[in-house]
Amino acid sequence: MANEAIQVEGPYNSHDLTVATGTAIPQFSLLQLSDPRTGAISDGANIFGGITLTEKTTTDAVVDLGVCTSGYWNLKDAGAGGSAGAMVVLSGANLIRDAVAGELLTGAIVGKRMQDAAASEVTEIHVGAFA
Repeated sequence: MANEAIQVEGPYNSHDLTVATGTAIPQFSLLQLSDPRTGAISDGANIFGGITLTEKTTTDAVVDLGVCTSGYWNLKDAGAGGSAGAMVVLSGANLIRDAVAGELLTGAIVGKRMQDAAASEVTEIHVGAFA
């Protein structure tokens, strides 16, 4: 996979999510959340579940994976860029973009931009800054 998150500061909180056995998930991948408390690699406009703290291979039989839900991370912008202070959401595998109004109410927020970002730039995000 490409564009994995890069730790800047933290993580401050970690939790386990259930993941599919037989599925590879690289370390520092952005996961989408589904019910019940299940994570998978994000493929687009999904609810943010966390950033994986360890790698999962297809043969390790792991079904619980630790994910970070807060901290400061460098994440790759999906293409449009954005301004410091904007809330961001998932936008594909290991990509983020600025949230639109409706997403602020759905629980989709990954965090807040800590700096301006040009199109497709890696930028610092305060993951877990939901307000």
